[in-house]
Amino acid sequence: MQIVKENGPITGEHIADQLNLTRATLRPDLAILTMAGFLDARPRVGYFYTGKSGTALLTENLQNIYVKDYQSIPVVVSENVSVYDAICTMFLEDVGTLFVVDQNSLLVGVLSRKDLLRASIGKQELTSVPVNIIMTRMPNITMCENDDRLIDVAQKLIDKQIDALPIVRKSEKGIEVIGRITKTNIAKAFVELGKE
Repeated sequence: MQIVKENGPITGEHIADQLNLTRATLRPDLAILTMAGFLDARPRVGYFYTGKSGTALLTENLQNIYVKDYQSIPVVVSENVSVYDAICTMFLEDVGTLFVVDQNSLLVGVLSRKDLLRASIGKQELTSVPVNIIMTRMPNITMCENDDRLIDVAQKLIDKQIDALPIVRKSEKGIEVIGRITKTNIAKAFVELGKE
């Protein structure tokens, strides 16, 4: 990189000569540096330094990751289901957030672990209390869409101190849940980015 920075644009042959290597030996390294974004290459011109640091390239990559790239399947329950059944669904599906829908499959609420735990601490009969009594209701639901940037959604999760957001599609009928994005989805994106 230093050779390219000082002499660019410079051909692969000239770089190989300065390092006393063959062009074939150097080719994989140049390909990696080019794919990583540190160098750029132009046919019949050579390699040149992009001026981007590792941090700048990481930031650039983060800005280009979208919700649709890491979404998972939502787990929904009817607004009339009991708190007990919602607890069972959460346990069986191994999720921390349930999305509550009405009879038209439109989003009306969200149930978190905290909501269900709070309800189970009281003296109510959990099999007879519907989730629509304890859920977070519209318009207090934080949500996102497929084309939102993952970094912006991660910020929403941090700001609101929640574990998941419904991914929604808005229509004339209302708001339909089409996916979910969780802290786990974001951690997966982070790990994959680190491996690159």
